[in-house]
Amino acid sequence: MEPILEVCGLSKTYPGFSLKDISFSLPEGCITGLIGRNGAGKTTVLRAILGLMPADSGTVHFFNTESPETGARPGRAVRERLGIVLDGGGFYGDFSLEEMKNLTAAAYPSWDEDEYRRYLDRFSLRSRQKIRTLSKGMQMQYALALALSHHAEFLILDEPTSGLDPLIRAGILELLKEFMENGGRGVLFSTHITSDLDKIADLLILMDGGRLVFQEEKDLLLDRFRVVKGDPRDLNPAVEPLLGGITQTAFGFTAVTKQPDRLRALLPDCLLERPSIEDIMLHYLKGGK
Repeated sequence: MEPILEVCGLSKTYPGFSLKDISFSLPEGCITGLIGRNGAGKTTVLRAILGLMPADSGTVHFFNTESPETGARPGRAVRERLGIVLDGGGFYGDFSLEEMKNLTAAAYPSWDEDEYRRYLDRFSLRSRQKIRTLSKGMQMQYALALALSHHAEFLILDEPTSGLDPLIRAGILELLKEFMENGGRGVLFSTHITSDLDKIADLLILMDGGRLVFQEEKDLLLDRFRVVKGDPRDLNPAVEPLLGGITQTAFGFTAVTKQPDRLRALLPDCLLERPSIEDIMLHYLKGGK
């Protein structure tokens, strides 16, 4: 598969925070989840990739095209192939949906008015509504309608499901799956709601403290780890090196392991379960390897 995005050596320093030598490559046909605790650098990476926050060093290639000079925005031909939804929307609150659409559509020669109207109908949005009257969920639906109505090939989304009710979140995830049904597309999706990525992600990138911790295929990562539950009295110097992120209560212990077969031999009565993305993220953020 061709890479839809390649990032190499991306760095950015400003008071109180540094993004340090971020490199990754995303193939087409994949939904990639960008995860990490608040302040890990997820939004900084997205803004630096888009040239909205000039990087100090590094290169960014979309669709195998030449990278602009460090810190520059992607060229117009590339921008027309991107659908971008950033946290906060960037909308003018006193504009109607129709006025905001007209402003957006003028920037895209491939704008598809029929497609846009279909999204408004799907989300039960009215063109004459003022943007400031929309709920957070409705604003996100509107932002996706704009991002998807010029035949974008690669979506870059910053916390698109944060603070939304479960029904709207489920609708957005379904929309992303529909978007990926056509070949040659991709999604880069930053979030702290890892349960959403359990449902739709193909790849995961974990960041912490401005550094990239890992880039992994989700299913391979989940297959490699197991959540362990057992009796605290079974913890001993032979067992503990096989465990990460041990928590104990009066009723038992919970931990994560990458060596379930060895652990089962030592603790035949322990319970081994398939982990969630959150289990693995917390394991790494607590210092696990």
